Amino acid sequence: MNLKSHLSSTFMLDDDTIHKFAMTCPHRYKVYSIPKRNGVGSRTIAHPSKELKFFQREIVNYLDSVYQCHESAFAYVRGRGIKENALSHARNEYILKMDFKNFFPSITPELFFIQARNLSIPIPQRDKSLMRHFLFYKRNRTDSLTLSIGAPSSPIVSNICMHAFDEIVSHESTLKNIKYSRYADDITFSTTDKDILFSIPSLVSETLSTIYQSQIEVNPNKTIFSSKAHCRFVTGVTLTNQGGISIGRERKRIIIAMVHRFILNKLEPKEISKLAGLLAFAKHIEPHFLTRIDLKYGVGTSAQLLKLSNPHDSD
Repeated sequence: MNLKSHLSSTFMLDDDTIHKFAMTCPHRYKVYSIPKRNGVGSRTIAHPSKELKFFQREIVNYLDSVYQCHESAFAYVRGRGIKENALSHARNEYILKMDFKNFFPSITPELFFIQARNLSIPIPQRDKSLMRHFLFYKRNRTDSLTLSIGAPSSPIVSNICMHAFDEIVSHESTLKNIKYSRYADDITFSTTDKDILFSIPSLVSETLSTIYQSQIEVNPNKTIFSSKAHCRFVTGVTLTNQGGISIGRERKRIIIAMVHRFILNKLEPKEISKLAGLLAFAKHIEPHFLTRIDLKYGVGTSAQLLKLSNPHDSD
């Protein structure tokens, strides 16, 4: 693949213009912070400019054509998501959840090129400079290039970088009668065999050290063992003791209370949007819960609320 020629013909720009634009790309990001889901600390988002996104998406199209994601990876893969990820563990009693520390920012161009080469993904030397600048960003001019949270190209780059890890850990897990899955930086193991999961953290750490020389590490504060004796969650989805999945009792309580306030015209516009998002999540994970809403508040109530959701298009 001659990336420069491909981009030039796609966007009808000469090679020199492509090159000059690429050299400015690591700084074409809007950087801001959002609170983490657990409420502790914040996550830095680097959102590329609209123009840069066009180029990143074109590179993604190429990578999609030459790379097949590992079957254990559930994030950013067509036909897979948090529902499928949770379902893969739903029938197992014992769960181990782990998390990578500073996942996207830990991924560098050098790591990406090494793992792409190992997967026989063709990236000629002349294209590496372009990819380096189109796919990675610098928060400050003195910083190193890293993968950003917020770019449309970051997901596939991260899956390519983690493919070797997925391959080894999946294989070793299967030998132990353990189910393994990865959703971005969240990794989950489950089994029906008691105590066998306690050997997994060392396997994960050793594999990361071998492949990435500890450039990617586990966040030890997020290593959690659980069983049917406790509430079990996988990527935000509740696993039921009957081998199914649910949005969870707390979410249901919140939704019902908000729907009641909506019926009484006591819900603010922002709250209506939040409620619509919760209902969309429920429709995806546990659709029969919406039937309960309609039986309680009238047929079509949930559909009416879903239509009120107007997600902001960041493009």
